[in-house]
Amino acid sequence: MIVAEKPSVAKAIAEELGIASRGNGFFACQDGSTVTSCFGHMHEQLGPDEYTADDIPRATNGRKVWRPQDLPIIPNVWKTAAKEEAKERLQVIAGLFKKASSVVNAGDPDREGQLLVDEVIDANGWQGPELRYWSSATDATSVQRALASLQPNAQFRRYGLAARARSRVDWLIGMNLTRAFTLRARRGGSSALLTVGRVQTPTLALVVERDRAIENFKPAAYFNVLAELQHQGGSFKAKWQAAEGAKGLDEEGRLTDKAVAEAIKASCTGKPGNITEYKQEAKKEKQPRSYSLADVTLAASQKFGYSADDVLKICQALYETHKLTSYPRTDCAYLPESQHADAPQVLAAVAHVNPHLAALVAKADPSIKSPTWDDKQVTAHHGIVPTMHRGDLAALNDKEKNVYELILRAYLAQFFPVHEYMATTVTAQVAGECFKATGKVITAAGWREVYQEPEADDQADEKPEADDQALPAMNQGDSVTAKAITLQSQKTKAPPRFNDGTLLKAMENIYKYMEDEEQRRILKDGEGIGTPATRSSIIKELKAREFLGTKGKQIISTELGRGLVDAMPPDVKSASLTALNERELREIETTGQGVDEFVALQAAFVTQHVEQANASNEALAGTLGPACPRCKEGHLKRWPRKEKGGHFWACDKFRETGCKFACDDKAGKPDLSVAKAYKCPKCEGGQIRLLTGGTSGKFWGCSNYRNGCRVTYPDKNGKPDTGAKPAAKKAAPGKPAA
Repeated sequence: MIVAEKPSVAKAIAEELGIASRGNGFFACQDGSTVTSCFGHMHEQLGPDEYTADDIPRATNGRKVWRPQDLPIIPNVWKTAAKEEAKERLQVIAGLFKKASSVVNAGDPDREGQLLVDEVIDANGWQGPELRYWSSATDATSVQRALASLQPNAQFRRYGLAARARSRVDWLIGMNLTRAFTLRARRGGSSALLTVGRVQTPTLALVVERDRAIENFKPAAYFNVLAELQHQGGSFKAKWQAAEGAKGLDEEGRLTDKAVAEAIKASCTGKPGNITEYKQEAKKEKQPRSYSLADVTLAASQKFGYSADDVLKICQALYETHKLTSYPRTDCAYLPESQHADAPQVLAAVAHVNPHLAALVAKADPSIKSPTWDDKQVTAHHGIVPTMHRGDLAALNDKEKNVYELILRAYLAQFFPVHEYMATTVTAQVAGECFKATGKVITAAGWREVYQEPEADDQADEKPEADDQALPAMNQGDSVTAKAITLQSQKTKAPPRFNDGTLLKAMENIYKYMEDEEQRRILKDGEGIGTPATRSSIIKELKAREFLGTKGKQIISTELGRGLVDAMPPDVKSASLTALNERELREIETTGQGVDEFVALQAAFVTQHVEQANASNEALAGTLGPACPRCKEGHLKRWPRKEKGGHFWACDKFRETGCKFACDDKAGKPDLSVAKAYKCPKCEGGQIRLLTGGTSGKFWGCSNYRNGCRVTYPDKNGKPDTGAKPAAKKAAPGKPAA
C-alpha cells in the first residue's frame, strides 16, 4: 500500500503503476499495489483546554477562559487527534492497512510530508515493512525513478521527528506567549489579540526595524565631481577620487563640502593632465544558480508584484496540477549532478510546451555544466526546475505562465556560455587631483541572452556617469585635457521598504541582518527563520492579523504591529535565536536525536517569559481605537463584515453597556463624519439617530435618552431637521431604522 500526501500525487503514482480499478479514496493497480492519499495533515495537536483543569470557567463559546494563573501550559504527554474532516478518509485507509503486506510513505519530500504520513502509519499500529518514496517532481519519468528506488522508511523518520519537534515548540510558544502577552495588555486596558509566534514575531520585528530606520533617516547631501577628459582617441567621463587626508569628506568618504567641490572644479577646468594608469582585463561572469522558492518569489514580486503566498500557490500548481516544474518548497538553488544528463529531454519538453522559446532552446548547449550542478551543495531538495512533462501551456493562467517562464529561463541559462566582457580602468591626474573612470564592453552575451531585460541595477539613479562607459584606447602617460568639470549633487537614500520577495529573502538570509559578527558567522551557513514551506504563510498571517499592511508592492508595519514588537522581550523577537533554533531542528533532522531536549529547552524559555508577562500590565500602541463618541466608556474597534466584506467600527463595550454605536471603515480608520454631524445639540453628550416608532414613522432621537435627554426631530430627506420645532409629543425612541 502506498500512502501519498495528496490525491494528485496518488493519481500520478497510480497512473505509472497502471490503474486496474478505482475505489472510495484509493486506486487498485495492475501490479497488486493499492495507492491512497491523505490531504495534508490528517491529525492535529489538541488545544490548551485538553491540558488544563476542568473547573476553569468557560466562555460563551464553550472554551475555557484565559487566566494568568493557568500559565504556562506545558504538556507532559502530548495529545493529538484525527481532524474532523479527515475521519472518513482515515477509516478507508485503516481498512487498507488490514490487507497490506508492506507500506510506502509517499509524503512530500520534506519534514512535514514525512510526519503526516508517519502519523497515519503509527495511528494504525503498523508493524510490517515500511518503505519511502522520495520524489521532487510528479512527471512520469520522475515517478518511475522514485518507484524504482524505494528506500527503508526508517532512514527518513528523522525528518518527521524534526517536524514533530518544530510543531511542539511552536505550540508552546504560540499558545502560552499569545495568552500571556494578550492578558498583560488587557490588564493595561487594551483589547487586541496579540499573537506571538516563534517565526512570526521576529519576522514582524524585521519589518518594524526597517520601517523605523526609514522614518528616522535623515538624507545627507554629497557631491560627485565629474570631469570630461579629452583624449586624442575621444572624450570620456572620470570621477574625482579623494586623496588621503582630503578635506570636506564624511565618515563614508563622500564629499559633503560644496566649497571644496567648487574649488576642485575651479582648479581643474581646462587644465591639462595625463593618464597615470590604464588597465584592461577580460572578465567572465558565471551563470546564476537555479531558483530556490525565495529566489523565484523575489523575481516574481519585483517583476509582477505577486505576493509570497501567490507565488507559493502558483509554484505548487505548476508542480502538482500541471507537472511542469519540480517540488517548490525548497531553500536550495543547486541541482544534483545526476540530473545533468536529463537536460536534452528536459529542453525538448520545454521547447514543445513553449513554442515561443523554441529558438532560444535551440541555442542551448546541454553539454555545458554550470556551477549550479553541485552535489555537495544540494540539501534535501534541489532547486526548482522544469520537468520532462509535455503539458499544455494553454491550461495555465496568466500568473502561472509568468512564474513558469521565470523558472524556465533560469534553467535555460545553465546551458549558455559564461557572460564575457572587457573591463577597463583609467586613472588620470589633472592639476594635482586624481580622476578615475571605468569601462565595460561586452564581448560575449552568453547566458544573459536568455533574459529579455538588461541587468537590473537598483542604484542606477545614483551611478556616476564615469562608470561602465565605452572608453577610447589609450596608454599610460597619454595627455588629456579637462574640457569641463561638473558637480553631481546627490543625497544619501534610506534603505528600501520590504516587499514580499525581499522579506522572504531576508527570512532566508537572516545573517545579513545581524549586527553581532559571531552570529553572522554562525548563521551564514544558510539557517534562516522559518522554512520554504512556511515563510509565505507567515507573511500572509501577519497581514491578516493587521500587524502588517501593504502600500502597492511595499510591506509596512502597522501601529498595532509596532506596539506588539515593542512589548516583546528582546529574545522573543530575536531573529538570531529563531535561526539558531532552526539549526537545532536541522540537527534533529540529521541525527534523529534530541527532540525531548529541544522541547524541554523551549519550555523553560516559555516559562521564564510567562512569569515576566504575568508580573506586569502594559497597554500597547495600536491596540486601543478612538474613544467611543456615544458612551464615552469604550473604544472603537475594527471588525470584519461577514456578509459584505470589508470592515466597520463598533464600541468594544457593547456587551457591558449596551452601546450600539457603529460606523463605517474609511482607509483603516473609523469614519466619524456622521457622528460629528449629528451630535445632539441639546445635551451634547449623545448622538442623534434615525429611529422608528410612535405615530410619526421615522424620526431622529438622542441616544442619551436614558439619561434624560428626550429631544426628537423630524426626518428630512434622511437627515435630522434640527431647525424644525420639536414634536409636541415625545415618543419613546424605538429601535434604529433599517
